[in-house]
Amino acid sequence: MKNLLPALGLVCLSAAPALAQDWDCSKAGDLPQQGMNYCAYEDWQTADRALNVAWKKVREHMKSVDETNREYYPDRANGEESLLKAQRAWIDYRDGHCETEGASFTGGSIQPLIINSCMASMTRKRTEELLLLMEEF
Repeated sequence: MKNLLPALGLVCLSAAPALAQDWDCSKAGDLPQQGMNYCAYEDWQTADRALNVAWKKVREHMKSVDETNREYYPDRANGEESLLKAQRAWIDYRDGHCETEGASFTGGSIQPLIINSCMASMTRKRTEELLLLMEEF
């Protein structure tokens, strides 16, 4: 019996779905649910990386705006501060909104797809909003 357990483990592993890196996310609709969930998560992570790049640019831009404004309005140069406040609130809003979208699917295998797709979509929109503060795309 002792020798049978490792063999059973190999059989179970060989029957497991393909590794995540083997999934072709360009054809996510053709994947099993686990693959679609993985691709939705990867899409969100891609959108989040783009947001982080934009965030650095916009924050630096707002620091520059503050420096310029401080010369004329020393008490009202708070663009960077208000940007940070808005971003923190937006993250909380995004997370709560997407959790709410996924709530109807609690316990279902599609819930991660719904939540991660929402996170990706909202993150892309926020990236555009941030870049508009600099008037660039």
